[in-house]
Amino acid sequence: MSAFDENLFLKGLEQRKATLGAEYVESNLAQADDLTKPFQEAMTAWCWGFGWGDDTIDAKTRSMMNLAMIGALGKMQEWELHCRGAIRNGVTQDEIRAIIHVIAIYCGVPQGLECFRAARKVLENVEE
Repeated sequence: MSAFDENLFLKGLEQRKATLGAEYVESNLAQADDLTKPFQEAMTAWCWGFGWGDDTIDAKTRSMMNLAMIGALGKMQEWELHCRGAIRNGVTQDEIRAIIHVIAIYCGVPQGLECFRAARKVLENVEE
């Protein structure tokens, strides 16, 4: 794969750090090896540079969409990570609760309960 777009990567890196936290992103990239580095670079450029870099949808709304979609998929480690990012992007506890209600309605009460468990874990550790 040789179509690496440095500008899109840098744009994505900035957005990824703003949402997930610089410490997390830098650690994640530093741990990448020959197996995972191309994926990390592509994901940063494509997901964060192309997707999140499109200003049509603001970061807060995009975070809310991500919580709903990741919750629907049941990917709880990613949900917890993006819950922290959503808070950084201005999503409130009340909005997180409402998102989880929608997840429970459309994906089932057990999945809603999993999201509440993850949300509680994140919200208990939010620095005020």
